[in-house]
Amino acid sequence: MALKLFKKDQTRAMIDRYSWAELVGIYVGIALFLFFMLAPFIEGFLVSLKPLAQLFSSPYSFLPENGSFEAYRTMWVSVPSFGRYIFNSLLISTIATIIVLILVVPAAYAFARFKFKGMAMVLAAFLAVSMFSGAVLLIPLFRLMRTLGLLNTYFAMIVPGAAFLIPSAIWLLRTYMMRIPIELNEAAYMDGASQFYTFRRVILPIARPGIIVVAIMTFIGAYAQQFIFALTFNSKTEFMPLPVGLFAYFGKQEVIWNELMAASFVGIAPAMVIIFFLQRYLVGGLTAGAIKQ
Repeated sequence: MALKLFKKDQTRAMIDRYSWAELVGIYVGIALFLFFMLAPFIEGFLVSLKPLAQLFSSPYSFLPENGSFEAYRTMWVSVPSFGRYIFNSLLISTIATIIVLILVVPAAYAFARFKFKGMAMVLAAFLAVSMFSGAVLLIPLFRLMRTLGLLNTYFAMIVPGAAFLIPSAIWLLRTYMMRIPIELNEAAYMDGASQFYTFRRVILPIARPGIIVVAIMTFIGAYAQQFIFALTFNSKTEFMPLPVGLFAYFGKQEVIWNELMAASFVGIAPAMVIIFFLQRYLVGGLTAGAIKQ
């Protein structure tokens, strides 16, 4: 009888084995985490709904009084080139993501499947490079961009942006590809398939969720890191990305905070839409291999 009860208990979901006090603690912890995570975004959105004069009233009111979306209309008038800034960020991020994927996918496969002398040192070097800030290398990068004639072009932001994103992308995709059974390569080899054919027709379809994860992470990274490169390697408005465009709302006398917040939310909307439609691939790719088949 005791054995039967033990087996029955083993079939219960893990969450059902917690006491009510433990469950309360878990959900309170999750609620606190979400609060501190989302509070800045909620406050920023509420600021975008408030009139500018209300932002400096005392006592400060968290909820807007007579809130409206007027700032979302006037922001386009204040900075007429704002739409161009968003387009530039999307273009730069998309091209940088394509370049990274072209270089990273075969590199990650090679690091995951082949053993060669110095591989550990190369991977360690990739990890060390990803720890460097772009600000440390601005002067040599500026001289390089000037020598190549890339200043005041889109590639002045695409090339260094992609270069800084490649190391972390290789590490992430290599880890995913290492979970793909080596027996698939051996079976393809026994059937007479070449390494390139095996990579193209066997490995790539299986690694698609991981590749999509790397693409999303790379796109987000490229979308967010354009400020310092654009400010250093570019002086033309038509090539400026979104992070630099947001500085147009910083006036000489005051900062137009409600329009700045509105512009920030409009600016991140394209990236949020992309993540929303690809989130199932993102979750599937990050959790793949977590359960041993």
